[in-house]
Amino acid sequence: MFATLLSGLPAPPSADGRPTTREAEIEAVIRAQEEAGLEPITDGRLSSPETPAAERWRFAAGLTARAVKASLPGPYTLAIRDRGGETDAAVVERLRREIEALAAVGCPLIEIEEAEAHSIGDDATARARFRDLHARLTKGYEGIHLSLSIVGGSADVAGAETILVPGYSSFAFDLIAGPDNWRLAVRAPGDRGVIAGALSAQEQADEPKEILLWAAHYAASTRGRGIVRVGLGSAGDYERLPWDVALRKLRLLGETARLATLPPGPELSRQLDPRAVSIRTAALGHDAPPPPKRRRAPPKRRRPPATSSEDAPE
Repeated sequence: MFATLLSGLPAPPSADGRPTTREAEIEAVIRAQEEAGLEPITDGRLSSPETPAAERWRFAAGLTARAVKASLPGPYTLAIRDRGGETDAAVVERLRREIEALAAVGCPLIEIEEAEAHSIGDDATARARFRDLHARLTKGYEGIHLSLSIVGGSADVAGAETILVPGYSSFAFDLIAGPDNWRLAVRAPGDRGVIAGALSAQEQADEPKEILLWAAHYAASTRGRGIVRVGLGSAGDYERLPWDVALRKLRLLGETARLATLPPGPELSRQLDPRAVSIRTAALGHDAPPPPKRRRAPPKRRRPPATSSEDAPE
């Protein structure tokens, strides 16, 4: 069980109030993720988009001993948002070059983020285009964990056969902007990872640990996936949050991921709201056995009243 970001982070304030460098900001967001218990870590998407992805990843990876992932925009999103008339083939080729450059510098995990998959709907042409783009993008790679991230809304109308492209080792879903993405998550093959983007970006709204744990264990229960193939993630745009709020949410993600690894029992139960008694109880560790039922003593058999010879019938 792990926790990771499916979005960026706001730039942290400097410790002394003076202007800071981009490099210092990236190091600060990496330290924040480490302290919160997140892994894989990101650069908070604070690196300049003009910098090649391989250079962005190499800089971030050099600041931590934990696994660091890279993030690239999805080919479908790039293709339909493109204003320069770039062909689908050119989009795929450009992304493949970035993936190969990342692999060459040792990046083991690359997240492909599709922010427009929710717009596909039941359009047969769009469905075929999405699947073709991703089939070409993922073809032929070995030793790289490619993860497809569906954000921005529900893509379930497009169908699992469209979204769950075989070339991906894991799938991440924003379950706040797109709650119907659960239909896709539960259809993912059991040998693929699922990241449940279940912690909202709303400043005043934090889902309770009990709900996040339910999401993690529900994903783990589907198709025999198991908790080791499940992660918790952010949902929505954390970049716009105040830094202290972003930190609070990072800590909640990390703490919930830690709790999800605990076996059911008193230690887990003590850290959860005792009112969380529902169908989620078994998954959340509220497993104290019910008090033993008292066995009713068998009713006493009444003795017939004693009789004397005088009372006996003649």
